[in-house]
Amino acid sequence: MTDAVTDPALDELLCFDLYTAQHAFGRLYKTLLGPLDLTYPQYLVLRTLWAESPQSVGEIGKRLHLETNTLTPLLKRLEAQGRVRRVRDTADERRVLVRLTEGGRGLEARAAHVPRRVAQATGMTQSEAIELQARLRTLADQLNRVS
Repeated sequence: MTDAVTDPALDELLCFDLYTAQHAFGRLYKTLLGPLDLTYPQYLVLRTLWAESPQSVGEIGKRLHLETNTLTPLLKRLEAQGRVRRVRDTADERRVLVRLTEGGRGLEARAAHVPRRVAQATGMTQSEAIELQARLRTLADQLNRVS
C-alpha cells in the first residue's frame, strides 16, 4: 500500500505565493512608474541601458531573460517615446544596437527614487532582502535545470 499524495490547498502552494508576490510588486511598480509613463518591462530595459549603453538587442534580451519577439515591441514603444534609438551595428548589420537618447538618460534621475521606495515597501532589512534574493535565484536555477 502506498501513501496517498494529498493535493495541497491553493494557499499551501509555493508557486501561488510567488504569483501573489509578483502581482503585489506589479501594483507597486505601476504606482511608482505611472507618473514617468513607464511600464515595468520598459523600466527594466532602461535600467539595463543606464548601466551600459549601447547594447545589442540580444544582450538586453539575455540580461532580462526575454525573447527577441517580446523585446522588439518594447523597444519600439521606447523609441516612439523618444527614450531609446535602435541602429544597425556597422560592424555586423545583423545586430541591432540600442542606445539611450537624451530623454532616456534624463529619465534615470527622475526614476532614482524607485529602488528605495520598493525596498521600503517590502518591510525587509537589507540583509533579509539579500537572503531572499539568493534563495529565489537558487530556486530559479533548480527549476531551470529540471524544465
